[in-house]
Amino acid sequence: MIERVGEVLVQILISLDQLAQVLVVGAFYAAGLAPLPPSADETISSYVGRGQQRGARWAGPVAWAIDGLFVLLGAAPGHCRRNVETACTGRAPTA
Repeated sequence: MIERVGEVLVQILISLDQLAQVLVVGAFYAAGLAPLPPSADETISSYVGRGQQRGARWAGPVAWAIDGLFVLLGAAPGHCRRNVETACTGRAPTA
């Protein structure tokens, strides 16, 4: 039972992450500062990872901060780049 509750909580956190990404990227897109509209299926980590892949200057420092947080939580380095693939394949992001 506790494991199932944990799985649900993880999905709730991911959905909140996706909502935050839509709100933040949507605001930048509406202001003409983001090249593409937000996607409700993408997390902040995935968006930042794609920014790194495109060579966006803002993405490096943001990825450093996000990756650092996840390393503190016990994840392997490179969280943002790893989660780009999960957004494209439809799999849930990993820690």
